[in-house]
Amino acid sequence: MNTLQAVNLSKQYNGTTAVNKLNLQLEKGEIFCLLGQNGAGKTTTINLFLGFTEASSGKSLINGVEVLPGKSDTKKFIAYIPEVVQLYGNLNGIENLDFFSRLAGFKYSQEMLCGYLSRAGLQQEAHHKRLSTYSKGMRQKVGIAIALAKNADVILMDEPTSGLDPKATAEFTEICKGLAAEGKTIFMATHDIFNAVNVGTRIGIMKQGVLVHTIRTTDITAGELQQLYLETI
Repeated sequence: MNTLQAVNLSKQYNGTTAVNKLNLQLEKGEIFCLLGQNGAGKTTTINLFLGFTEASSGKSLINGVEVLPGKSDTKKFIAYIPEVVQLYGNLNGIENLDFFSRLAGFKYSQEMLCGYLSRAGLQQEAHHKRLSTYSKGMRQKVGIAIALAKNADVILMDEPTSGLDPKATAEFTEICKGLAAEGKTIFMATHDIFNAVNVGTRIGIMKQGVLVHTIRTTDITAGELQQLYLETI
């Protein structure tokens, strides 16, 4: 069964088409990287899968269950990591993870919370530091820990490597690959062509709401993808 699916999915805003008849199927353990210029429809696509906005036509499904705004049927299956992870700066890493885990209906011991933060790549000495002292990369790791604690099958990410230095990007890439190896499905909107080739199993290029290309990363180099992207946009 596909963990994430779009069937003729479309969204219009005031006569403007943001997503146009998107058809997409992702399987367990896939990392799909969606490329496109600002305004291409990447974030709208994520919002449709999250149920933040209602489709104009077609449908999106998570684990075979249709995503419907106002209904929580699919929320238990998904986690969302935005470009800037919204956490509480006056709380430390463990306290943030505990708070958001409880919101999702999970209660963990301090040892288990530390375990999730460590699995997400956050160094142990940072677990008890306030989030106001964290770098963006460290905040992203807390976001991943929240997804792990929630036991999400599908993780949606919007520009997760934006603003990260090369070392943090490389760490993030390895964490994503590890999650995919555990059977998590990752859908990532990004501008980072070279990282998309490194981390993804498939790459899509979207233009004006249309998924123009879908390519397996084993079939293309970073240079070839860059050329295809430039020709497409």
